Amino acid sequence: MAAEQTEYRSPLPRALARRVGQGVPAALLRYRVMAWIVGVLLIALILIAVPVKYFGGISEPVVVIGTLHGWLYFIFFLTACDLALRARWTLKGSVLVILAGTIPILSFVAERIATRKTRAGERV
Repeated sequence: MAAEQTEYRSPLPRALARRVGQGVPAALLRYRVMAWIVGVLLIALILIAVPVKYFGGISEPVVVIGTLHGWLYFIFFLTACDLALRARWTLKGSVLVILAGTIPILSFVAERIATRKTRAGERV
């Protein structure tokens, strides 16, 4: 008699497989909103708050905008990861998009490229 083999499969891959590809438009919208918010705050931090601190001696704008940018960047990170999983982005594309949120102006460029490719069904 042949021994019957029972194959163990983790429920995680199935759950992830069900989620991948679903809800991409909503995830894309969340990502786009957070990319713009993080980008605007980073520009405000670099172009307004930092000069006010060093030329005016007022450090409160850096503290407020910097802290706000930091917390919202974390939310941006989560929304970008969510979109990357749902839209099946490559690891390289995902990392580049996430890092773009740390460089002024580049978050807007990365957002446009990611939006265009995701809407076209391409991998980022």
